[in-house]
Amino acid sequence: MDDFPACPTSPEHRPPTLSVVIPVRNGGLDFERCLRGLRASHWTDYELIVIDDGSSDDTADRARKHGARVIRHEKPLGPAASRNDGAEAAFSDLIFFIDGDVVVHPDTLTKVVERFQENPGLAALFGSYDAEPSASGLVSQFRNLLHHYVHQQGEFDNDSRPAHTFWTGCGAIRRHLFFEVGGFDPRLYRRPAIEDIEMGYRLTRAGHPIALVRSIQATHLKRWTLGLMVKTDVFHRGVPWMLLLMRSHRKENDLNVSLAQRLCVIATGLAWIALFLSPWTPRISALGLVGIMGLVACLNLRFYQFLTNRRGFWFATGCLPLHLIYFSCCGVSVAIAMGLRMLLTQQPDQAVANRKWRPVDFPSFPRPQMLQQRESRDGNPAERARTGSLSSKAAQDRD
Repeated sequence: MDDFPACPTSPEHRPPTLSVVIPVRNGGLDFERCLRGLRASHWTDYELIVIDDGSSDDTADRARKHGARVIRHEKPLGPAASRNDGAEAAFSDLIFFIDGDVVVHPDTLTKVVERFQENPGLAALFGSYDAEPSASGLVSQFRNLLHHYVHQQGEFDNDSRPAHTFWTGCGAIRRHLFFEVGGFDPRLYRRPAIEDIEMGYRLTRAGHPIALVRSIQATHLKRWTLGLMVKTDVFHRGVPWMLLLMRSHRKENDLNVSLAQRLCVIATGLAWIALFLSPWTPRISALGLVGIMGLVACLNLRFYQFLTNRRGFWFATGCLPLHLIYFSCCGVSVAIAMGLRMLLTQQPDQAVANRKWRPVDFPSFPRPQMLQQRESRDGNPAERARTGSLSSKAAQDRD
């Protein structure tokens, strides 16, 4: 390919070092801030690809104003399909994914490129949100600071440590490896969920290293409400993640599912039992609740110290109930996932014979559709010649 797009920050007639891919739907002012953050980056050799996933506002116009190539979906297809289309249209072998409500730091892109240049064997990396979320309110501050804290934990060497999952809020991957494992799976995840985590597991199983680099950060603009937090933690993340772990027989002990976090989920479940029994055993239940809350606080002492240092003692104290709600959502997610597993794996003749449900292994899910399509094209010369690369179709709306 000898003709590359002239992006606002990319020289003409040669491939850029980095392709920035942003899926967005009705991005509004937050998306404008995201685009301005990219314009302020120290690293300038990149192309910008925006996938307008069925927006009804001026999202596409905002993107074009900042020099982006826009891929338009007439109806929403979800972030998994959108990111796949963006990857197909990319000219660089390094793809950097961010969300439309994330603002990169001026040095974020530079750090991403330098990490890949320093480590040719690195397949993918991701960073974290920073400790300065812009949205006010206790719930928004708690959620964004919790994410930052979790991604800063572990044993780091030069601000990096191995990981076996992936994150598209601020993450990069080599394009040819992205296609090798089949990209994101839009059939399993038609809405925002854990499509990045699932793809990261496939990448790890294929033997490709992933790094969590804590110095690569960006600001999250998302405004959280309590209802949105519960809905997201249960239905968009918790249940899909538990089903994925059950299906893959994977024992996770990192990030949000470390041993300490699992103990907190169990303790919170016991707290709900004590609360339920409180009309009959008020004193024992009260002592139990106090003890359980103390246990959760001790298991997360460093986190509460972090919150105190960032926002003060009373802010950290106010976050404790939200943390208990978070752990409650995790427990509810486990229960729902186990119930779904039993329903989905019920033996057809067994329920009729003895009315017992036998939880067995999930049937194997087929490989992502993107991988099947690419294998079909690679094995069919006529089809390969006809399609060439999907990037030509995806880039038809370029400026």
